[in-house]
Amino acid sequence: MLIVHTITDLQESLALHRRTGKTIGLVPTMGNLHQGHLQLVKTAQQHADVIVVTLFVNPTQFGANEDFDSYPRTFQEDSEKLRSLNTDILFAPCIDEIYPLGGDANTHVHVPYITTILCGQSRPGHFDGVTTIVSKLFNITRADIAVFGEKDYQQLAVIRRIVDDLNIPIKIIGEPIVREEDGVAMSSRNGYLTTEQRQRAPAIQQTLLGIKQSIMAGNSNYRSLEAHAQLQLKNLGFRTDYFHIYHQNQFRPAIAGDTELVILVAVFLGSTRLIDSLNANLSSQHL
Repeated sequence: MLIVHTITDLQESLALHRRTGKTIGLVPTMGNLHQGHLQLVKTAQQHADVIVVTLFVNPTQFGANEDFDSYPRTFQEDSEKLRSLNTDILFAPCIDEIYPLGGDANTHVHVPYITTILCGQSRPGHFDGVTTIVSKLFNITRADIAVFGEKDYQQLAVIRRIVDDLNIPIKIIGEPIVREEDGVAMSSRNGYLTTEQRQRAPAIQQTLLGIKQSIMAGNSNYRSLEAHAQLQLKNLGFRTDYFHIYHQNQFRPAIAGDTELVILVAVFLGSTRLIDSLNANLSSQHL
């Protein structure tokens, strides 16, 4: 596995691969890798010849009182995990390499509306940081495909939007959520949970499954289902940021008659914010 820290070194290496006709796959991460991240790499390997994994804790997607300083940096462990998967290139730049003018002074990429709701409403500016770093990585690598996890469902929708709107020649692949044995969505932030909080965390997916069951049984009173789920989570000791049922592709609140739905949740356990989602496809019932 080649480890590079500069854009020039990365692009020189990728140019050599392109000259031999190889395709490039990209897996952007902030490190602290778990099995969910490794599955992204495995999926990328099925779709491209040379895989670039990036490790970069992006400061522009963290808010003023969020966990940028405390976010785990585990470069050695991450490198070993990626090497075990025969990853081709690990790109681990410093902040100055990506933002030579400083994060606030560099050009930013902004997507309207979709970045101001749900996580965007709770974390102002977060998605501008995401869209900017992702756009930069697309341009730096000129990758043919990129793989992102569906756990960050809104992020995936935003990334697909910038690819469509800006005509970026890259295929975006969404990877289904990888879960722990008890159903908890794998996340780097799970490590912040106390033992007692971790024992309560499976209730997030259980609540999602209960709402999905109601939807699949024909209940289309989506606002009522949302309110029921929020109350249920509150009674279980969670502080709910949001719980919404959306149209998968149009990314708006679902209405009766929609067939491709996604149930989205963000909650706090103590000070740790966790997100999860679950698809509900009514159209499959009529096949």
